[in-house]
Amino acid sequence: MGNRGWAPARQDGRRFVVTGASSGLGLETARALAAAGADVVLAVRNTEKGTAAARSMSGAVEVRRLDIADLSSVREFADGVGTLDVLVNNAGVMAVPYGRTVDGFETQLGTNHLGHFALTNLLLPSITDRVVVVSSDAHARGEVDLDDLHWERRPYKPFAAYRASKLANLLFLLELDRRLRAAGSPVRAVGAHPGSTATAITGNTGNRFKTWVGSWGHKLAGMPVERGALTTLYAATTDLPGNTYIGPDGFLEMRGWPTEVDRSATARDAGLARGLWERSEELTGTTFPL
Repeated sequence: MGNRGWAPARQDGRRFVVTGASSGLGLETARALAAAGADVVLAVRNTEKGTAAARSMSGAVEVRRLDIADLSSVREFADGVGTLDVLVNNAGVMAVPYGRTVDGFETQLGTNHLGHFALTNLLLPSITDRVVVVSSDAHARGEVDLDDLHWERRPYKPFAAYRASKLANLLFLLELDRRLRAAGSPVRAVGAHPGSTATAITGNTGNRFKTWVGSWGHKLAGMPVERGALTTLYAATTDLPGNTYIGPDGFLEMRGWPTEVDRSATARDAGLARGLWERSEELTGTTFPL
């Protein structure tokens, strides 16, 4: 059984950055942290939406622009953040049609992994507690091809690319944790996935039928967003060892209360994690700073 009825403890005096905080899981995560007394930075692409989100929250909330799919925006954001306790890498896209970011990355890998990889490395010297990596149970069917990260040689499949990006999240978590330990850093890296949660992330697949099935499937089988955000909140606020992965405790990890969950054997592949890290450094021009 998971932590039934769990809610975050008071977070007074602690500062969090939450990416993608103007809607969905990011919005609910930020709202709950602010309500618990934390200072929260809403890192959002659309500052008008971010400002509207901030007005719906109690507590100390700051809105800062961050387009996680644009490395110049990532660098600009990182330059002005200052010291923080926790970085929550939440922003993401799901199963979108083929496209490229402004830096030439396949959209899902660029948004879900590479942007957060760069942001984390740039902010690590300013982080005092932890980095939270938000992945998905879809990672278990993902494959990462280090020689074709941007789907230039293979036929592009939106859901396969999404699963690959979510696997990349957990490989990043694995190698980040290893590097933090090797450096003797007190900072830890932990992960979470929300199970099946009703948000708007399924709304941009470019396929009306798949969008409809995804949206209604999450509404019927999954959790409301305030419950889905609990796994991220648990990972962000509970005393956990590095490389812990939190998910819902229910059937197939689709819904339930936060608990430690397993991940695929590929997500535990240390060699693949190192290889992805090295390729990510080359692509983003950022390195582990500690």
